[in-house]
Amino acid sequence: MPVEVTVVHQIDASVDVVARERAIAGLAGRQHGVVTRAQLDNLGLGRGAIARRIERGRLHRVHRSVYAVGHRVLSPRGRWMAAVLAAGPGGVLSHRSAAALWGLRTFGPRLPEVTAAPRRRAGPGVEVHHTRLSEEEVTEREKIPVTTASRTLLDLAAVLPRRQLERALQEAEVRRLGDLVSLEDLLVRHPRRRGTVILRSVLASGRIGENVTRSDLEERFLAFLDRAALPRPEINAQVEIAGRLIECDCLWRPQRVIVELDGHAVHGRRDAFEADRARDRALQAARWRVVRVTWRQLHREAERVTADMRELLRSPSFPA
Repeated sequence: MPVEVTVVHQIDASVDVVARERAIAGLAGRQHGVVTRAQLDNLGLGRGAIARRIERGRLHRVHRSVYAVGHRVLSPRGRWMAAVLAAGPGGVLSHRSAAALWGLRTFGPRLPEVTAAPRRRAGPGVEVHHTRLSEEEVTEREKIPVTTASRTLLDLAAVLPRRQLERALQEAEVRRLGDLVSLEDLLVRHPRRRGTVILRSVLASGRIGENVTRSDLEERFLAFLDRAALPRPEINAQVEIAGRLIECDCLWRPQRVIVELDGHAVHGRRDAFEADRARDRALQAARWRVVRVTWRQLHREAERVTADMRELLRSPSFPA
């Protein structure tokens, strides 16, 4: 009988070990390959068991009480998640690291940046900004706690030159990153925060989007047409008007519709403006319908542009 009991206990212990290993692997998988000492402790690993795993190369210290599971090399998201965990409860990815996670900007090699409550420390290898964030200013992206896109832009205004800030704002608009609390709301909420003066100046200038290139606009317009299930045009096609060849950005021959994509960087000079209007006049006189779509309209008035394009392209060759 004692032998049977011992065997049962051994089987139970083996099952417990397998279940724990699966739990650790699952946790690491959800957290981009990293775990904390507290999390391991909750799964039944004490100080001695953690030390043995470190010795055997099954855990690798990334920050104080934060470990990579099974390997030393972490992805950027793994490094960001490790920094957030090192900052403790309430810590979130922020500033340039948050901008990279949102796809707003990429930066060269630098320490991960997090925001934590005052007096919180993450140890070496993490740049910590101390402030208290409201619940509306934090979210999760790819399972990483991070400042919202709007809060990230507000933080970037304090650490980036104006030109880089403009590019980040432009990319946020391209990606249509909106939050429950807008950037304008945050400026009202934090009127004296460092960087707010330059941020207000950039927003007031109305220049966001003016450096979009012709190829950028074409790519985004085609994606817009695909989302709206509208037919694709000929790109940079030519039409002959009174013996003169005129190149058009987007051309639908059966419907005699032309769309010109207006980005400030492409059409912003005065001589270009005048030449564009002369072309439009010649095309309209030849019974082509010419419409101009701006970068700002494409991203801020998408529904209206969609409705207008449907109406323009309504013809026997394009059923309603």
